Amino acid sequence: MKWIITCLLATSALLLSACSSHYVMTSKDGQMIMTRGKPVIDKETGLISYVDESGHEKQINGDEISSMVER
Repeated sequence: MKWIITCLLATSALLLSACSSHYVMTSKDGQMIMTRGKPVIDKETGLISYVDESGHEKQINGDEISSMVER
């Protein structure tokens, strides 16, 4: 029984860790923005919403970003 619980916990941890990819966005002026999780692009407004490394939710205009790479 303990073996089954251990396997379930290990599987859950692997699945959760796979969902938390971090990204690096580069602005057109050369600033590197590190994010927690994948940034979300609002197609209506063109804003990119993201959570920075400190855990603060922020937004930036999509026109100011030159690249977005998963790290």
